[in-house]
Amino acid sequence: MSTSKGKGLVLGIDIGGSGIKGAPVDLDKGEFATERIRIDTPKKAKPQDVAEIVAQIADDFADEVGKDSPVGVTVPAVVHHGVTQSAANIDDSWIDTDADKLFTKVLKRPVVVMNDADAAGEAEVHYGAGRDVKGVVLLTTLGTGIGSALFLNGQLVPNTELGHLELDGKEAEHRAAASVREDKDLSWEEWAERLQDFYRHVEDLFWPELIIVGGGVSKKADKFLPLLDLRTKIVPAKLRNDAGIIGAAWHASHQKI
Repeated sequence: MSTSKGKGLVLGIDIGGSGIKGAPVDLDKGEFATERIRIDTPKKAKPQDVAEIVAQIADDFADEVGKDSPVGVTVPAVVHHGVTQSAANIDDSWIDTDADKLFTKVLKRPVVVMNDADAAGEAEVHYGAGRDVKGVVLLTTLGTGIGSALFLNGQLVPNTELGHLELDGKEAEHRAAASVREDKDLSWEEWAERLQDFYRHVEDLFWPELIIVGGGVSKKADKFLPLLDLRTKIVPAKLRNDAGIIGAAWHASHQKI
């Protein structure tokens, strides 16, 4: 494990509705170089409040990554040219916030902000279940909602938001997210029927080579993935809850800042 200042390490920080997590990432190995830090997300989760916690995490890892290296940050929002255009499980004041500019100012170093599902996808494509897969690869995260990340030959098509596709008159994530299974006390078989509709619709639209399923429920993939009847190979994510941090770090290291 490398501990010399900034040597091959990039900081990734993942902002969620309940916690803000960060760790230096060894990009050669695609794994954390030290234990991650987690701080509870503020109740209102307004941009300035969150930025100050992100800065605290960055300061805590200054010895590992240095004080000038770029930082990758994920947010549960559509991010277009560094501006957050939506807000999921964070305060509505994020909408139309120039997050790149805000974080760069508060952290006093270059910051690249991206959608959380896109970050998880970057990690899986470069280090996990989607590594070396040519053609179209789709990652979905099944949690409170349904996040998505779409790739063509390893290149991200950002902000796809496939959880908002309409299924049976409702948004897909309102019928098939993992939270819906829990709220409605659906059996694995009942939930799989809803997932079947979602994934069949998605594969008809994009004809992917591979679908990767992330989110906490992916730990129980053996209970529902075998129930799906798709022409596309569908597999659980490998990096689980580490994916957002790893993907954010990878993305930041590959941007021209």
